[in-house]
Amino acid sequence: MAAAGGGSLLPIVAAIIGIGVIAQILADRFQVPSVVFLIAAGVLLGPEVLGVVGPDSFGNALGAIVGLSVAIIVFEGAFHLRAEKLREAPEATLKLVTVGAAVALVGTAVAVHFLLTAPWDISFLIGSLLVATGPTVVTPILDVVPTRDRVAAALETEGIVNDVTAAILAVVIFTAINVGIDDPLPLLTLFAERLGVGVVVGGVVAGLLVYALRYVDLSPGNAPRNARLLVLAGALVAYGAADTIATEAGVAAVATAGVLLGNTDIPYEEEISAFKGDVTLVVLSFVFIALAALLRFDVLVTIGLRGLLVAGIVALVLRPVLVFASASGDRFTTGEKWFMSLVGPRGIIPASVATLFAIGLRDAGRTASADLLVGTVFLVILVTVVVEGGFARQIAEYLDIIPMRVLIIGGGKVGRTLAERLEDRGENVVLIEENQAVVETARNAGFTVHHGDGTDTEVLRSAGAGTARIVVGATGDDDVNLLVAQLSSSKFDPETVLARVNNPDNAEAFEELGVRTISATRATAEAMDNYIERPSMMDWMGEIGHSGDIQEVEVTAETVLGRPLREIGPELPEDCLIALVQRDGETRVPHAEFTIERGDRVTIIGGREEVREAIELVNPDR
Repeated sequence: MAAAGGGSLLPIVAAIIGIGVIAQILADRFQVPSVVFLIAAGVLLGPEVLGVVGPDSFGNALGAIVGLSVAIIVFEGAFHLRAEKLREAPEATLKLVTVGAAVALVGTAVAVHFLLTAPWDISFLIGSLLVATGPTVVTPILDVVPTRDRVAAALETEGIVNDVTAAILAVVIFTAINVGIDDPLPLLTLFAERLGVGVVVGGVVAGLLVYALRYVDLSPGNAPRNARLLVLAGALVAYGAADTIATEAGVAAVATAGVLLGNTDIPYEEEISAFKGDVTLVVLSFVFIALAALLRFDVLVTIGLRGLLVAGIVALVLRPVLVFASASGDRFTTGEKWFMSLVGPRGIIPASVATLFAIGLRDAGRTASADLLVGTVFLVILVTVVVEGGFARQIAEYLDIIPMRVLIIGGGKVGRTLAERLEDRGENVVLIEENQAVVETARNAGFTVHHGDGTDTEVLRSAGAGTARIVVGATGDDDVNLLVAQLSSSKFDPETVLARVNNPDNAEAFEELGVRTISATRATAEAMDNYIERPSMMDWMGEIGHSGDIQEVEVTAETVLGRPLREIGPELPEDCLIALVQRDGETRVPHAEFTIERGDRVTIIGGREEVREAIELVNPDR
């Protein structure tokens, strides 16, 4: 094991920084959380394998290093806790971070206490840490799995909020353990004191930073760099000052400073955010290497199957219970609820704060409690990140929750009505609207809205045009709709581009430019004609998306190819049939002897659930 001397410390620090960079590169390459590679590297370098890094490698400085690392990590998470993000998130998010967090805390504590025979104080300390999921482990998963925005917003917001609240809660419990408080009233007083000191110090530091960034000349040539360094220094000062005033109040201080600064209009915000992210990646390396240095394999063996059972209860019992309790109602489909239940990995905050606490417990002579804390948190992180992160895509595909992404430019009545119908069918719809009043109206109605000019390429890209299958220009301005259609086709190449034509005289010009159009005047006239000539059909069409549905899908199932419809028909769900078949650009009404071939696209008509079952029969990979 390396000694604490300066000669051996320098290569260790250099190696840790290098490992952090490599872990992030590998994480980006394989689209998995960097935690996976950091854990593996930490175990490899730790005392149980190579012995390069151990508890004594940093001398007496390890606690301070990990403490400052935790400060930067918490500040980073709090900085991204934006008020507008919370307002846009589904109502279920509020329950996830309150009711859900309480279920996770109590349930985990009970499991640890009875399965691992841990004292109640350590059990609740572990439970408080494992409340946090965190955006650093959730976001890479959502980059791989294109879920509906309501699912992504709920998971990301839950992670950001719980990153901060779990850290503060854990600090209060740890402080209570240190001073021997177990009575509820003194514990509440302790919580108020630590939180109060943190809020005051964090508020003062945030105020000074805002003033400096806005009104102090930071040197015009180097202002962005100086702003980044000033904010980093402010976070560390907030942590150190609060911790000096009241032990363990530093986390509340950096959380407060981060939230206030992140929700204030400050110069160089993008540069500051990017810089903090880079610094966080570096300090994460120290945290996970330190965690590995405190990890002993004999502790893991002792915890053994009971520890894995705790991890299983956290991931497969408590998580589904809190998600289904929080996401009750019909806002989320059952498949989406199960996906949210099975994708709740733990990562940065549990690891970093657990490392800090383990050092404190060892210094206090509670080595057994420190080992139990590190071992349990390590197991839960390993199981949830590797299993849930590694199989998130397969879980989403099995649950059939990856939607078709649709962009609708124009949040007026036409755009919102179309969005409502598509969302009723389970599609992932994003509205783009420039008028702030219309944006608020659409958001209040429950739609996902991106504020910006839909004719701007960057706005389209940031709204998700790069992964959209359908783009619709639905504004009241034909010039805007035409430009949207042309930009989408040339820059992003979605499968389908549609444009609303408000003036029928423009329809021919649109078609000449290769843009598929829907004329409001013609569509209204045709709908009226259909109601006159085909009233029953139009009544049924009005139920599409509710009780009835029509879907077109390519046939890929080997069990269907090469067979006539008279054989396939009885295998379809009742109240469902194949009405049309498209082959080689020609659409026909098939007869009973019509044989399905590879490449055929069939139109299925019937009840909503029956159509979905039929799609699974003819195209199980969709």
